[in-house]
Amino acid sequence: MPDTPMRDKATIAVVDDDESVRTALNSLLRSSGYEVRTYCGAMEFLVSKAPAQTHCLVCDIQMPGMSGIELHQHLLEQGWRIPTLFITAYPQLAANVPGLVACLPKPCDGNNLLACIDVALRQSH
Repeated sequence: MPDTPMRDKATIAVVDDDESVRTALNSLLRSSGYEVRTYCGAMEFLVSKAPAQTHCLVCDIQMPGMSGIELHQHLLEQGWRIPTLFITAYPQLAANVPGLVACLPKPCDGNNLLACIDVALRQSH
């Protein structure tokens, strides 16, 4: 993973199959000074070569194809240590996921999400 930059240079990847969630998170994160890239699914994220440019991953758990948990596990198996936060209607599914920064319930509070991202970036720095 690349060095973690300051907030105004950090790239956050948002992976969620719900376009309205991607749009809302994109707006919130950009207005908070982050560079944001959005993806409609895990495979789109992986084939884009985004892991090399991602400082924090915000991901849904339940998505068609590869789930957020499977994506997280795949990244770990490939040696990518990207701080990951799940936003999900099913937070119980994230119990015992290794290396997870946080699991926030949908809909999530924007201030709580931003605080979790800041913690994740500081911890990974």
